Amino acid sequence: MKFKYKIGDSKVLESREALDGTMIRRRRVTSDGKHRFTTYERIETPQLMVRKKSGAKEAFDRDKLVTSVRRSVGKFLNSELEVEEVVEKATEILYSVGSEHVTSEQIGEAILEVLAEMNEVAYVRYASVFRKFQTLDEFEKIIREQREKKDEGDRGL
Repeated sequence: MKFKYKIGDSKVLESREALDGTMIRRRRVTSDGKHRFTTYERIETPQLMVRKKSGAKEAFDRDKLVTSVRRSVGKFLNSELEVEEVVEKATEILYSVGSEHVTSEQIGEAILEVLAEMNEVAYVRYASVFRKFQTLDEFEKIIREQREKKDEGDRGL
């Protein structure tokens, strides 16, 4: 993308923090005052490395995780924004572990932890893909476990 003006030569008109606190939106104007544009600044975090089941290591890919969640839960999340929210919260969980290395299992469990709070059906769908369900018994088991957790939460346990 080619700009007709120098982005570096600009003044900040307005700054706002995103609702989740992970990004700052800045409204800017060029030094000649002719062009306005918006920039987004995100906090840079150390690169997570993922240990796969095969033992291989690769850099954590947020976009890959977004695609995985989108495919697994189908239309049970109401918008692309909700998919992003799931991935953002799961990423926060992974960084809170305090290690630069996480396993693919930890990533899946973090997604499940977030989905359990957001959408029951999306949780079951993701779990069925992540845990590779083969039988109806596996579906019944996870549904029963989720209902028990919900009942415990409702009773304040």
